[in-house]
Amino acid sequence: MLPMTDQHDPYWGLPDPVLHAEFYEDVPSKRLVAWVVDTVLVILLSLLALPFTAFAAVFVLPLFVALVGFVYRTVTLARGSATWGMRLMAIELRNARGERLDTRTAALHTLFYSLSMTFVLPQVASIVLMLTGARAQGLHDLMLGTAAINRPARN
Repeated sequence: MLPMTDQHDPYWGLPDPVLHAEFYEDVPSKRLVAWVVDTVLVILLSLLALPFTAFAAVFVLPLFVALVGFVYRTVTLARGSATWGMRLMAIELRNARGERLDTRTAALHTLFYSLSMTFVLPQVASIVLMLTGARAQGLHDLMLGTAAINRPARN
């Protein structure tokens, strides 16, 4: 169970960034490394899936890689609230109630993340927010009320 903030806080289920700063410590740099790992994995998965399209996906390769990435992120976030890169870095996403992401929230998080990656300004805004915000939330996290935290110890 995560330590909670005041119930008047919109993120009342998440650890308080002042009282429990250890949950947010080094999260932006861990997210960056996780993103690199996940990007490499998505490219490898796309290359492995390419023959199953009779190599027709090569004509729309960026779109195919984006689709594989969308499925990868949604499935991994829905199953464990973290992508494989996030798991490697010992971080996971939680909703405002402090719960792991369900399938709907995982899909919405992936959709908003994908949209922000499509345009430069939202991506720059996300990076600035992650580096300056108390909970290191990106734009897509703020829209959904989610936050990446250091994985709590299991009881």
